[in-house]
Amino acid sequence: MSSEQVNRVAFELFGLPIYWYAIIMVSSIALAMYLSSREAVRVGMKADDVFDFMLIGLPLSFIGARIYYVVFNLQPYLADPIQIFNFRAGGIAIYGGLIAGGAWLFYYCYTHLINVWTFLDIAAPSVILAQAIGRWGNFMNHEAHGGPTTLAFLERLHLPKFIIENMYIDGHYFQPTFLYESLWNLMGFIILVLLRKKTHLLKQGEVFLLYLIWYSFGRFFIEGMRTDSLYLFGPIRVSQALSFVLFVGAIGLLIYRRKQQLPFYDRSKGQNEWIV
Repeated sequence: MSSEQVNRVAFELFGLPIYWYAIIMVSSIALAMYLSSREAVRVGMKADDVFDFMLIGLPLSFIGARIYYVVFNLQPYLADPIQIFNFRAGGIAIYGGLIAGGAWLFYYCYTHLINVWTFLDIAAPSVILAQAIGRWGNFMNHEAHGGPTTLAFLERLHLPKFIIENMYIDGHYFQPTFLYESLWNLMGFIILVLLRKKTHLLKQGEVFLLYLIWYSFGRFFIEGMRTDSLYLFGPIRVSQALSFVLFVGAIGLLIYRRKQQLPFYDRSKGQNEWIV
């Protein structure tokens, strides 16, 4: 292993190691909450709507991410069920978190009389930015990488030395798929923000649907390069199957809603009624 490889432990607190992964994830979530709260005010909602949602939505998302991972990687946990609760050993899946958080969002909007599509629209760019940042937690953990490659290939990508060094794991260099997805998500964030600023361009809900289309498209191909995928059956990777379903479903819903008499996404005046 390279002597310059990044240490996954940031520091110790009372003898307990604090990992870079946790710091990066918490920071990305905090930034997403801040940006979403600012956008909420612009569309006529309250910043507290975001914070109140996250109070329960955040722990539910972590639980959902853990359940998703355990369900599709069940064998090790059947042998030692107590490890299901050992979060520090790793094992969460972003799709599980998005599913659990999305389910809570629908319930929260219904009970607080908030337009669910407006909430999804304000959250989508912040979520994909948090995903872009969060992938660097995988980098610090030396995980979520692709198959073996060569030093020459990585150098041809003109990557910083610290990334190349950290891709040297157990005697081999690996594809930095964490970086591919991080950059893809960052591009998605920029595109969504730019489109969202255009007056009378996107209808209500289309910021969110474009997020689903962009993220699922990139994730489908990047997931195919990874060596740590969860499998549905045979060679079918869970995240690829779900990405395909979300991509097709989001396009279909986008086309359907585009034909409806729906309001445009308006950053100057919010509509807080709940719409079925």
